[in-house]
Amino acid sequence: MALSMRCTVKSVFSFIHKSSSHRRLFKAGKAMGTTILHKGQVFSGIQPTGVPHLGNYLGALESWVALQDEYSVVIYSIVDLHSITQPQDPQMLRDNILDMAASLLACGIDPSRSILFQQSQVSEHAELSWILGCLTSMPRLRHLPQWKMKSKQKNEGSVGLYTYPVLQAADILLYKSTHVPVGEDQIQHLELAQDLARIFNNQYGQFFPEPCALLSGTRKVKSLRDPSSKMSKSDPQKLATVFLTDSPDDIVLKIRRAVTDFTPEVTYEPESRPGVSNLVSMHAAVSGQSVEQVVRLAEGMDTGQYKTVVAEAIVQKLQPIRLEIQRLRADRGHLESLLAKGAERARSLAAPVMTEVRKLLGFY
Repeated sequence: MALSMRCTVKSVFSFIHKSSSHRRLFKAGKAMGTTILHKGQVFSGIQPTGVPHLGNYLGALESWVALQDEYSVVIYSIVDLHSITQPQDPQMLRDNILDMAASLLACGIDPSRSILFQQSQVSEHAELSWILGCLTSMPRLRHLPQWKMKSKQKNEGSVGLYTYPVLQAADILLYKSTHVPVGEDQIQHLELAQDLARIFNNQYGQFFPEPCALLSGTRKVKSLRDPSSKMSKSDPQKLATVFLTDSPDDIVLKIRRAVTDFTPEVTYEPESRPGVSNLVSMHAAVSGQSVEQVVRLAEGMDTGQYKTVVAEAIVQKLQPIRLEIQRLRADRGHLESLLAKGAERARSLAAPVMTEVRKLLGFY
């Protein structure tokens, strides 16, 4: 599926990688031995908070995999510097970094088609963050939604939490990224990156492109126990979240216990029937069908019967990923080697950019 390469400040392009027309085009291109690529560079990052859940996979990672066949340069980072805005146990953080690497690889991130690396291993991220921070006003950061939310939860937030959107901007601009796959809740942070690119360019000459957003067309996956909120790793209710490493029995149990309502028919009405609609959305996403198609398939079933169908579809989708994560986790040395090689490749792109930035600032 072709995307327009034109991008004005704060513009957003939808990226719906499951479109049938794109699949046909991609398969045709592969059959002819050609590669279908858009110009431009893609960057995105994910925090090492353990194994991803189903919502992470459908909302982001599945799109990340597809982007490897869409763009000529695709860069994915495990953003461990961002994770330390909250207290971390060092050994657990190390384990989580490797678990995230294993998960990304198992989902289909391919180091031969993209760059996968650990953020802290490329020091240019922190250096550019400091420079951009000197171009950012405090009121600009204070009004970003993540700071408002997290600082209220903690009563007060750290300097790192306050300035981490600047580090996000540095992550993106360091590679002169043109496109960034993001969720809707990150749009304002991407706008900060666009603003900082413009401010830097106005002050030092045209240098950074203003990155565009790529939004996945997948609906947000909701908590199985509270469909008014997103599925979350930190949910205290163990039955609320499906993880990529859950066993088939665990998945069946969680879907069977999913909150629905007292109406037996299966319909898609997110406002009035959020629980059942969440199941329909998940079923559609993991099976590659439309919401209308899965609702038609469920005709004549009650919600109890339908939960069995949904659980089977999720198990079928996640089982190969679960087994591959287990295999990769067993070889920490292999994961560490892949991340080290990825950091080398990322550094080879970041270092020349920072050399030019230093020259523009007058450091030498």
